[in-house]
Amino acid sequence: MRVLVTGGAGFIGSHVAEQLLSRGHEVAVLDNLSTGKRENVPPGARFYEADVRDGCAGVFEDFRPEAVSHQAAQMDVRRSVAEPDFDAEVNVIGTVRLLEACVRGGVRRVVFASTGGAIYGEQEEFPATERHPQYPISPYGVSKLAGERYLHYYNAQYGLPYAALRYSNVYGPRQDPHGEAGVVAIFCGRLAAGERATINGTGEQTRDYVYVGDVARANVLALENELPPGAYNIGTGVETSVNELYERLRRLSGRDDLDPEHGPAKPGEQQRSCVDPSLAGRVMGWRPEVGLDAGLKETLRFFGGL
Repeated sequence: MRVLVTGGAGFIGSHVAEQLLSRGHEVAVLDNLSTGKRENVPPGARFYEADVRDGCAGVFEDFRPEAVSHQAAQMDVRRSVAEPDFDAEVNVIGTVRLLEACVRGGVRRVVFASTGGAIYGEQEEFPATERHPQYPISPYGVSKLAGERYLHYYNAQYGLPYAALRYSNVYGPRQDPHGEAGVVAIFCGRLAAGERATINGTGEQTRDYVYVGDVARANVLALENELPPGAYNIGTGVETSVNELYERLRRLSGRDDLDPEHGPAKPGEQQRSCVDPSLAGRVMGWRPEVGLDAGLKETLRFFGGL
């Protein structure tokens, strides 16, 4: 199968492209390299430096994808608060233009990188199922929810099959520790450099940490199988506080001397987030396989912290 991976030079997208290639698929990566890195594109994948906001007509004409894994996004929650128009331009307009290209190009399946925590907002139940009320508290969550609604429209109007994978907090090798990054990457980078890390707020806010290899495998399963159109949580169903996360990393790295600092809480940050992945287990046979300590060790090793 010919699969186009948007954002395939980025953290999650490069792992998706890598696993697709290992399964024998023909893969092309589309990335504007604003946050992605050319060296992340796996050997064997075709590369197009392009932006989803431009429609990508030339890419579709040249590669003729049969399926699309749409990982490209503006993923900085804080930037979405500061620049909601930019967030919507990338995550809403970019997605619509990509879906238009999919319809014109006869694409048979789209897998969309969505988000669990940011879509559900401040949760009422833990872990949240896909039926949880959806009240995003950041423009990023709003734009991802809009992307899901557009996917539903394109399925109803044009018969375009899709699966929206609502990721919890993804971590692992290749995550950028600079700028707006996952807290695991930031902590690993600090510990590897022998520097103290800053925890925003009390540190008692919780997240559901899922390893990037497991997330990439969910994408492959969604692309290779005919799934009922809709949203699927991709997480572990386990809450871990930021304080506990740092203590685990400090223990694994042997840096007990590096006590964390605490800074002010960040605007738009949720207090608790955790998703129920049982639907993905029933429908596509996906379950998380990498435990938190094992995944943290691999991430520390990537950053030179082990």
